[in-house]
Amino acid sequence: MVGSVHVNGSAHGGNGTEERLDELRRLLGKSDGDLLKIVGIGAGAWGSVFAALLQDAYGHLREKVQIRIWRRPGRSVDRSTAEHLFEVINSREDVLRRLIRRCAYLKYVEARLGDRTLYADEILRDGFCLNMIDTPLCPLKVVTNLQEAVWDADIVVNGLPSTETREVFEEISKYWKERISVPVIISLAKGIEASLDPIPRIITPTQMISSATGVPTENVLYLGGPNIASEIYNKEYANARICGSNKWRKHLAKFLRQPHFIVWDNSDLVTHEVMGGLKNVYAIGAGMVAALTNESATSKSVYFAHCTSEMIFITHLLTEQPEKLAGPLLADTYVTLLKGRNAWYGQMLAKGELSPAMGDSIKGKGMIQGISAIGAFFELLSQPSLSVQHPEENKQVAPAELCPILKRLYRILIKRELSARDILQAMRDETMNDPRERIEMAQSHAFYRPSLLGKP
Repeated sequence: MVGSVHVNGSAHGGNGTEERLDELRRLLGKSDGDLLKIVGIGAGAWGSVFAALLQDAYGHLREKVQIRIWRRPGRSVDRSTAEHLFEVINSREDVLRRLIRRCAYLKYVEARLGDRTLYADEILRDGFCLNMIDTPLCPLKVVTNLQEAVWDADIVVNGLPSTETREVFEEISKYWKERISVPVIISLAKGIEASLDPIPRIITPTQMISSATGVPTENVLYLGGPNIASEIYNKEYANARICGSNKWRKHLAKFLRQPHFIVWDNSDLVTHEVMGGLKNVYAIGAGMVAALTNESATSKSVYFAHCTSEMIFITHLLTEQPEKLAGPLLADTYVTLLKGRNAWYGQMLAKGELSPAMGDSIKGKGMIQGISAIGAFFELLSQPSLSVQHPEENKQVAPAELCPILKRLYRILIKRELSARDILQAMRDETMNDPRERIEMAQSHAFYRPSLLGKP
């Protein structure tokens, strides 16, 4: 790029970066000298990469924007991870030089020798995410006090797992009681909760955030796409969609867009957020199938046909006119089944290197969000009050009975009464219906259940 200056691997100048920032500042009512304050909440792989992307793109405009990330303090780095981190540092001359300039290299030497304990928030300041050691990021401004991080933030990015979103945003709400302006919140979380009383309903992360904080739903958006965090930071071409109200989504899409990370906007928040949770569910099964069939392309494609038909079936229960599983939605499903922590987890289960008893937080990977989503979706869709007509047996059944893969995953991971190998039985069952029938059934007008999203 002619006339540009490279900082932390990003090109600045000539690409409208400052103009996009100025436009967003105006929309948020920022006056000259008043910083636009952006904070990421949660420092998992995607949350850290998202903050680093913003820092790389806009961090040089220090008089106009402040970009920070919050994570809990106290998480220590074990010695084996410290040793691996030291190898990564020494394999990257740019990273090595940067740490030497910052007088930070010695502590990594000491940690490798076992003479010092490193902490996750400490290494994040130097550009290392504990869940993604092999991908050094730019240095980040890290805050470990939640109140300090959020109390006057203009834009909050939720990078927490869905299982932690409600609890943390309920705490955040205490610090916003006296706020005059309403922040904009972008949620990256993929997962759901199920509420069964008084009526069965699904609760998505954006709903959790709005309910916990009182921030209007028009100010809470969801961003998702075919995103493998490390690949995006390494500038592999990627795209995403930011979904929500017209008030903010187009402006934020423009602000977040980078040459290697194209962001589109969409009004269908429900479909994208629900699919974001569902793809993690079926990615676990995809990993199992890949490992159990020695990466058979045929077996994986059969699984793909059945799991996508179940995803379509479930989404039609939740929204009257869901966006079709195509384009970025299909790509997001594909990449998650192909690669990602949930697929990796399924592979490790099938190989016997992990077991369900080890829980859903795995060292070096973070939270496996598909596990809780399996429980939530199955329990929600097992409620008799949601019964639908069975396509062949002329009787009413709970929707979960027509989702054999979801049912099998529930018995493997939640009930723990079957082994990972039983996922193959879900595809080999001779009584299983053609996936086309499930999709046709879902597309009938009588299928939509507005109560599942708390609508009358």
